[in-house]
Amino acid sequence: SLPAKLINGGIAGLIGVTCVFPIDLAKTRLQNQQNGQRMYSSLSDCLIKTIRSEGYFGMYRGAAVNLTLVTPEKAIKLAANDFFRHHLSKDGKKLTLLREMLAGCGAGTCQVIVTTPMEMLKIQLQDAGRLAAQKKLMAAQAPHSSSPAATAAKPAVERLPTATQITRELLRSKGIAGLYKGLGATLLRDVPFSIVYFPLFANLNKLGQKDPNVKAPFYVSFLSGCVAGSTAAVAVNPCDVIKTRLQSLQRGVNEDTYSGILDCTKKIWQREGPMAFFKGAYCRALVIAPLFGIAQVVYFVGIAEFLLDMLPKHRA
Repeated sequence: SLPAKLINGGIAGLIGVTCVFPIDLAKTRLQNQQNGQRMYSSLSDCLIKTIRSEGYFGMYRGAAVNLTLVTPEKAIKLAANDFFRHHLSKDGKKLTLLREMLAGCGAGTCQVIVTTPMEMLKIQLQDAGRLAAQKKLMAAQAPHSSSPAATAAKPAVERLPTATQITRELLRSKGIAGLYKGLGATLLRDVPFSIVYFPLFANLNKLGQKDPNVKAPFYVSFLSGCVAGSTAAVAVNPCDVIKTRLQSLQRGVNEDTYSGILDCTKKIWQREGPMAFFKGAYCRALVIAPLFGIAQVVYFVGIAEFLLDMLPKHRA
């Protein structure tokens, strides 16, 4: 049933995000680093420096936004894919690869309604710590002097923005369109991701089914979700780098600004080289693999069906 699908998708998203969010934070910070002042050299270096400067919970900056919006986002994504697969199938026959890809395309298109503002807010919160650390480092490296210029170079302790503050400012200055900055880049990432992910998962999962009418074991769904998720994540990582750069409202020292997708692509290629499009690719694979593995296990095991079935018994 649709309520069960929505509940399953929501539970899957909450569990997955809680497990992998620190790696996602590192991915955002690594992708936003340009040829200016580089703060982190790797995933582990980023996490260690984040804990030292911002504490353990610094790794979860922006998690509240994700945990709030990931339920409708994952629910829409998984339920939409099932909806399109159902309507594209002919008399219950097996879907062709093209129809599976079309179903994934529809699911990816539907989810950006929630994904774009969620990613927009999350990126600002995740990257705020990097920018603050960069300012402190620049101040520490400045020549020690009692002159007004040197004193001004030492900023006071900066309070990092909250999601509510960012949302209010965007709505005040740009309206609802402010929350949908980078919509085109989000579509450019999520639609190809779903086109790759859903058909690949479906076919990998079928390999573990002894009977077409019986669900595959949970570990098969988990491994299928991990493999399909990491493959799709790496495939669309260049689009994710572009999306992250476009949605970042604040820039560090000597970092470029961009006017659109083409301008961003051109500047990254010319100033940082083609490998810059794969910044954070391994982080993204580490995030997406367990996230979608967990999501598919929860979704296919059907926790919601169990809970919904227990309600009448409990009342009785």
